[in-house]
Order: sequence, then structure tokens, then C-alpha cells
Amino acid sequence: MKRLSFAIVGAAGLLLAACSGKNEDAVNSDANAVQTEELNALATDAANDAANAESDTLANQAAQLNSTDANASANADVPATTSDNEAMNVAGM
Repeated sequence: MKRLSFAIVGAAGLLLAACSGKNEDAVNSDANAVQTEELNALATDAANDAANAESDTLANQAAQLNSTDANASANADVPATTSDNEAMNVAGM
């Protein structure tokens, strides 16, 4: 999310910097339009890359959690040994 917000803020800053209060750049308006389109395309690409990276990270975390839950469930099915039962009896005294 940090990358996405950084890309959006950066693109907005560049767009605002391109808009001046004076009309001195009227001759270059076509060039500015092309630059604006290029900046928008770069910002969109950066946002998509950041979103894909975040999605991959979350998918990996979910897979790790699911495997941890599966291991915990598998270990829960193991029957208690005699020494475990004796330890539970002693702890209950």
C-alpha cells in the first residue's frame, strides 16, 4: 500500500507541477499532454505492480498459515502416551 500511495502522490505532484498559473507553456501544450499521459501510464503500472506484489505476499502468508493449521491438526490426532496421562494426573493433584 505504501508503494501505491507513493505512486499516486508522486503522479499528482508531477501533474500539479506541470500546471502553472501563467500561460507561458501554451505552445507546448501538446508536449505536456503527451508527458501527462506517460506519467499516468507510469503511475498506473507502478500501482499495478505494487498491488500484485501485495497480493503475492498475502497469498504466501495465507499458505503458510494454512500449512501451520494443517500441521497442528495432524499433531492433535496423535494419541497421548502413558507418560502424558501420568503427567496430567500429577498436575491435577
